[in-house]
Amino acid sequence: MNNLETLANGPMWLGFITFVLVMLALDLFVLGGNKAHRVSVREAACWTVTWMTLATTFGVLLWWYLDMTAGREMANRKALEFFTGYLIEQALSIDNMFVFVMIFTYFAVPPELQRRVLLYGVLGAIVMRAVMILGGIWLVSEFAWVLYVFGLLLVVTGAKMLFMADKKPDLVKNPLLRWLRGHMRIAPEFYGQSFFVRINGLRHATPMFLVLLMIEASDLVFAIDSIPAIFAVTTDPFIVFTSNIFAILGLRALYFLLADMAERFHLLKYGLALVLIYIGGKMLAMPWFHMPVHWSLLIVGSIVLISVLLSLKRSAHKPSCSLMSGTKQLPLPAAGQAIEAARPAAGTD
Repeated sequence: MNNLETLANGPMWLGFITFVLVMLALDLFVLGGNKAHRVSVREAACWTVTWMTLATTFGVLLWWYLDMTAGREMANRKALEFFTGYLIEQALSIDNMFVFVMIFTYFAVPPELQRRVLLYGVLGAIVMRAVMILGGIWLVSEFAWVLYVFGLLLVVTGAKMLFMADKKPDLVKNPLLRWLRGHMRIAPEFYGQSFFVRINGLRHATPMFLVLLMIEASDLVFAIDSIPAIFAVTTDPFIVFTSNIFAILGLRALYFLLADMAERFHLLKYGLALVLIYIGGKMLAMPWFHMPVHWSLLIVGSIVLISVLLSLKRSAHKPSCSLMSGTKQLPLPAAGQAIEAARPAAGTD
């Protein structure tokens, strides 16, 4: 397994990377992604549909190109791998949404500032994912047994998530925040969109910077699960990369669309845990049993759909409780506690 199979050539890689850079540039400099702006549900819905449409269009174009150059059978297989990988990555990225809600609520980040911090979070996530995908591809190409390590990791992670779905992490005890508290000057309040500010001639990090670091750290943790997961579907570097990036690009819009309803999807965490266990088990069983890609697509899609429907049914008779609305309405005991917890110890230079 020294050479991983891929039908992507140089122009295909260059074309996709150019597309990503153009979309990010449009967001930053044309559509005002770097400015304070409160994203409405309607706007988030439009962007969610846009990113899903772009991903679907990419998959169709990939099929069309491979159908002309490599034959119908190869085109069908690669397109199916892309759509299955995209579905897996999109489903697992939803778990990020729950963490984003928790982080924004804990720090009481104003809604108009969340868009910018998530944009920079996406930029950092793309770089991290690219590095981790390259590392994963190299490991799989050099050591085939690494796939079984990935499978075991997914099963263990899924089981842990299954039994700890109701447990909420305590950010006060988060090691990253504790380290930052002891090694950085932290401003006591937000200063607009600024990540750093000078107070009495000294440079301080603002709570926005802490939020950004927490967002990046959470994506790093989730990438450890999501990237190995797609290797259960394909080891084609181009498919792994493109499906991951499309899921990340659509994550920000999906967050703004579903954040107010996060608690309504409580059972989705159990569904995602089952997805991880299934994918890990599939990887561990590869020497003895081959699951066709279209069956994986059907199983993963069914698990996610059923968990969403059960969540909505369960919450239908309960009063809605929006985590985001709490962030919008309170003057913020949560913000005060978060900022106070982030203050450096007395005597920190």
